[in-house]
Amino acid sequence: MNAELSGKTALVTGSTTGLGLEIAAELGRRGAKIALNYCHNGQRADRALAELKHEGIEVALFQASVIDDTEIRRLVSSVGTVLGPVDILVVNATPDQPQRALPDYSWSDYQTMLDFFVKSPVLLTQAVLPHMASAQWGRIINIGSEVVHRAPAHFSAYVAAKGAQHAWTRAMARELAPHQITVNMVSPGWIPVERHRHTPPEDKLKYLTQIPMGRWGVPADVAVTVAALASPTMDFVTGQCIGVSGGMTIA
Repeated sequence: MNAELSGKTALVTGSTTGLGLEIAAELGRRGAKIALNYCHNGQRADRALAELKHEGIEVALFQASVIDDTEIRRLVSSVGTVLGPVDILVVNATPDQPQRALPDYSWSDYQTMLDFFVKSPVLLTQAVLPHMASAQWGRIINIGSEVVHRAPAHFSAYVAAKGAQHAWTRAMARELAPHQITVNMVSPGWIPVERHRHTPPEDKLKYLTQIPMGRWGVPADVAVTVAALASPTMDFVTGQCIGVSGGMTIA
């Protein structure tokens, strides 16, 4: 472990599995106090909590829906009471991501994407902003996606919402810069995690053959990028979208 984030509290939404858990662990290894967040699966959340504690990370577990205003305010307040006010916010939670032709989408599909990738970052940032502005220090890191640049067919609801999240990241970077708060986005390519275990092997092979680096990304690739942006040394980098995709979005 190192101590570059010592004294900072990091809230990572959707952080008891997949990319979120690895991001939380990496921030914890760098000295941050970690607020793990989950909504539904308590047993999985308890395992994640035990895993980080085993590493010697100062961590606490918080159940909350991050698309509900009341629960978000309760979450941020509870984290402040248990660990200290949120200095680093990583917006990572995601729902299922249906892939359908446009006639087969319902507006509800689009609304779910917008709730997670526009509503959630807005409400979370509003909740953590008073402390960050008062402290004149903060890190807001949105987890985006390569789809904004690659625009795959039959994925329009997810692409649209992630595109909006990207634009909002840029707008917030400019708005919050006077408070010495940086706002950035990390956009992974397809990195297989637990929820992809039933993906057909031929779909994975097709994607893998397109990656210029010639290998799959792993959660640690994303986690170290997030941790770098959270570092106190990165206080002049804001409004950026950093792709973590092995070159998949090279124009």
